Amino acid sequence: MRRFLCDAMLGTLATYLRMCGYDTAYALDCGLEADDALLEWARSEDRTLVTRSQRLADRAEDAIHVAAHEPLEQVRELREAGLEVSLPAEPTRCSRCNGRLVGAVDEPRPDYAPPPTERPAWRCVDCGQFYWRGSHWEDVGERLDSV
Repeated sequence: MRRFLCDAMLGTLATYLRMCGYDTAYALDCGLEADDALLEWARSEDRTLVTRSQRLADRAEDAIHVAAHEPLEQVRELREAGLEVSLPAEPTRCSRCNGRLVGAVDEPRPDYAPPPTERPAWRCVDCGQFYWRGSHWEDVGERLDSV
């Protein structure tokens, strides 16, 4: 599966890609803003650079240029570029930090998480955030399917 690095202008798109199961670094999470730093990081991590800058995309070894300002239009552009953008049956990446998610079957859950008898949950191995397929998951799925 392809790995991505989204530039500083594509934070929401990075979140969508993570929810779709893609290993997606986000420039501002990595402290990267300068073009040369982005290019080096993408190359060293074997990541496809996703950028709103045509000039930067032209300099990259592997890049996808998205022109749209709106995140769902950006998703449409990724689909047109041949990328599958839909939610998997189970979440696999943390939308906050890009960490891997693991099943949280026997772990204590925070108060905001549904009880294990209601819904399965997953926990990020890096930041500890809990996830489950609830109304937010369904809403994002519907938005992605609408484009």
